[in-house]
Amino acid sequence: MLRAFASAIQIALDTILPRKERVVRIDHYTLEDIPVSPVEHEVLGVQITTLLDYRTHVAQDLIRALKYDRSGHAAKLLAGALAEYLREEIANLKAFSTKPVILIPVPLHVTRKRERGFNQVEKVLQNLPPEFKDCTASRIDSQSLVRTRATPQQTRLSRSERLKNVAGAFELLKPLENAQIILIDDVTTTGATLSHAAKPLKGVNMSLLALAHA
Repeated sequence: MLRAFASAIQIALDTILPRKERVVRIDHYTLEDIPVSPVEHEVLGVQITTLLDYRTHVAQDLIRALKYDRSGHAAKLLAGALAEYLREEIANLKAFSTKPVILIPVPLHVTRKRERGFNQVEKVLQNLPPEFKDCTASRIDSQSLVRTRATPQQTRLSRSERLKNVAGAFELLKPLENAQIILIDDVTTTGATLSHAAKPLKGVNMSLLALAHA
């Protein structure tokens, strides 16, 4: 009854203010529709694991709806896909170390976050199941690593420009030596953002992860 009512309300709203096609499409996506296929890439001397191929229409829809349309449904689906990967990854980490696992989203500069209103990776992490947030499996830290310099968007730059763009743009506010870090970004292309975001964490047991590879 409630679902039918909500559906009727959404149809009425779509008639008055039509939603973007991708937002309508992802309403019908389920976790089973997400083509998760973890792949390791060696870029700039570091290993980056990616979960989705950005060239697939499902990955593009989800990432773009999350980033540009503030889609809560996209955040939940991406969190579901991420959780499936993290369960096995964190179990492997804990098999060899008792150090706590910390999930760190690649930070936005304060001005960019203010403009957008949110950090898209943080939004995905906030939608993870409780065990990834309450220290059972891991916890989330969105405060320790900061972006100290506002930089142009990477999508508009060449590969060499991307590398220079984010060099020295990140800083660690407090030490995190006694931990296992999983540093997470939304999309990686050249690996520039993740590799430079990882530099302040040098010496820490760390994994680099992106939701998608373009």
